[in-house]
Parts: sequence; C-alpha cells; structure tokens
Amino acid sequence: MKRFAHLLLILSTATAMFAQTVTSSREGKPSPAEQSIAQAKHLIEQNPKNYEAYNSLALALSRRARETSDVKFYADAEQILKKSFEISPDNFDGRRIQVWLLLGKHEFAAAREEALKLNKRTPDDVMVYGFLTDANVELGNYDKAEQAAQLMLNLRPGNTPGVTRVAYLRELFGDADGALELMNMALASTCPSEVEDAAWITTQMAHLNLSVGRIAEAEKLLERALSMFPDYHYALGALAKVRIEQKTYDEAVSLLQRRYQYAPHAENLYDLAEALELAGRNDQATEAFAEFEKKSVLESSQADNSNRELIFYYADHAHEPKKALAVAQAEYARRHDIFTLDAYAWALHVNGRDQEARMQIEAALAVGVRDARMLSHAGEVALQLGDRDAATRYLQQAQELHAPGSERAQKLLVELSPRTMK
Repeated sequence: MKRFAHLLLILSTATAMFAQTVTSSREGKPSPAEQSIAQAKHLIEQNPKNYEAYNSLALALSRRARETSDVKFYADAEQILKKSFEISPDNFDGRRIQVWLLLGKHEFAAAREEALKLNKRTPDDVMVYGFLTDANVELGNYDKAEQAAQLMLNLRPGNTPGVTRVAYLRELFGDADGALELMNMALASTCPSEVEDAAWITTQMAHLNLSVGRIAEAEKLLERALSMFPDYHYALGALAKVRIEQKTYDEAVSLLQRRYQYAPHAENLYDLAEALELAGRNDQATEAFAEFEKKSVLESSQADNSNRELIFYYADHAHEPKKALAVAQAEYARRHDIFTLDAYAWALHVNGRDQEARMQIEAALAVGVRDARMLSHAGEVALQLGDRDAATRYLQQAQELHAPGSERAQKLLVELSPRTMK
C-alpha cells in the first residue's frame, strides 16, 4: 500500500471482522498492528501447524502496511499466507485476506473477481461484500458498489466497516455532511485501544470538513488525529492541505517533508514539490519534481502507481501534453473511477480535445461528487468550448465550496465578470 487516496477511506476497521481487539497503544509503545504481529507470532511458535495463526499474522502485517505506508509488509503477508495454504489449502479466511492484499496493491479487477468467487462460496459473509464495494468503487462501478455496501448493512446493521464504506459513497455522491455523520458513528464505535483506526477515521472527518471549506474544524480534527497516532502519515498530508489553504506554505512544506520521510512514495513527493513551488522555493521544487518524475515513470505500468499525479505533472508543470495524455489513456484502460476520469479529461483538455474532455468530466460529475478542483476543471473545459453559462455555473459551484481548488475558480470568475468583458 502506498497511496490509498480513496481506498484508504474504505478499508478502515475491517480487521475487527477478522481478529480480536489488541491492548492499548501509545507513543513509544508498539502500535496496534505491531502488537497483533507479536501475538500471532507467539501463536505460531506454540503451534507451527495452526493455519489460523498464519492468517492472523498476514492480516496484522497488512494492517502494519497501512500504519506505515510501507508496501514491504504486503509482500511479507503474501509469504505468510502461502504457509497458511500449505497447512489448509483454500481456507476461507486466508482467501479473504488474499483479496484484501489485492486491494492494497491496487489490483482492483483481480480483487473483484476473487471476491465474487468467495461471495458465491459464502453468500452471507459481510467483509466479502465490503471488498466488492472497495473494488467496484475503484473501478468506477458505483451502482454495484452501493448495492454491496447496502448488503453489508443488511447483514449486520451498524457494522463499522459497512458504515465507513457507505460514508465514502456518500461523499462521492455529493453528501459530505451525511458522510461526516456516518464517520462520527464509526468513531464512536471504535475501541479506544485501536488508536490507528481512530486516527484514520478522524483524518477522514478532517478531509470531509476541508472539502466543504470548514478549515478550522479540519485543523482541530487533524491535531487530534496526530495526538492519537503521532506522525501519522495520512494526517500529516491532510494538515499540509490545511496549511496551504491558510497560505502558510513553509509549514505545509515542513509537514510534507515529514510525511515523505515516513512514506517516501512518488505521489507524496509530488505534493511536496507543489508546496515548495507555492512557498517560492523554486530550485527545490524543480529538483523535487524531477525526482518525482523519475520515480513515477518507473512505477507507471504497475497497478499501484502515481499516474494521476504524473498526468497533472505533465499537464500543468512540465507542459508536455502528449505525455500527459499517454499516461491518462493507459490509466483509463484500467479503471473508470471519477478521479481517473477527471485526470483523463484534463489531459484531453491540454491537448486541445475539449469536446472529449467535456464528456469525461461530465461523466465524473454525474456521480454527484462536489469537488472544487474537479468543478474548476469542468469550468475551464466549458470555457474553452465557448459555453460561458456552463463555465460560470461550474466555477461558481467550485468557488462556493471554499476548498482546495476554489481559488483557481475565483480567479477565472473574475476574468468572466462583465467588467472584465468590456
């Protein structure tokens, strides 16, 4: 796992469906995942033929991947699962964890196929429906994702993994307040000892507040998340976005440097490069962008990649539209989620193919999402096509959110004002 730009929102607390709660964790002590790893290893030492203990260890390692954003834990988990299957071939819990690992590695189509097989095998398993939700969301099959999430709640009303998935869908469908209400429910039902789960949910609540312009509330929530789980990479990145909205760019740079230290992935370097540019540290930004491009290109053909950031880098920073479109077309062949559609639309736009761009961005917005950057992109595409009414409508919607992306919309609206047109 590296990024979880959206997947992170829908894998939260799934481990509660597999394993027992661990003891309390605080700074300087083992994390919840580390404690689970130790417990599973102890069980294996007691009985090396206990396949369930190997499953528990694989699951704990995948949890550690989320805590640290270190993909090596996924590889370790896969090796451990092989031992489980050697003892008990095709055991259900092992196969279920295997699907979770596929999701973590962003192999969404494969995860969906394996989850469908498990669903036929055990039609009333709650978490299998969760994985079908996850995979379909990331592939852009939102109707099927909604159906699977509803079945989770039908089978076990109020279960936390189901609630967090429905919350994410609410956000995608344009209901940030409804998503916040559900995340609050999830947080209230999270065991106090599960500090990373609580920090994750709190970070997502901050993200939702930020997306509708409640900057101060987002800041408070992120400070709380970091007090729960110090130097939590997701919270550091979200707090940097808050600092950017507050125009304290050097603080944003500091936060993103810390995040990159803990999670040295290409997409995190891209965010740092953009913050350096905003801070006026242009030489450092140029160096960071160059390093980002090298790292991103190397992983571009992998399922877990930074292609969305690479598209925007080529489109907006390197000014290489053909490269942006080539990457976008490759990613579009893999998945049709709204964020991929947005990036593809932008790549088409910078290549002068605005009619096609409009089709893609409007398909993304038709899902219902209220994202200021996406709306701003739609406005710019409409403006290029000469549809000033549509451009104004999209840009006003983006501006009204007072969120990341709104400032660009505001500048364009000023240019569109009657005074400017005279």
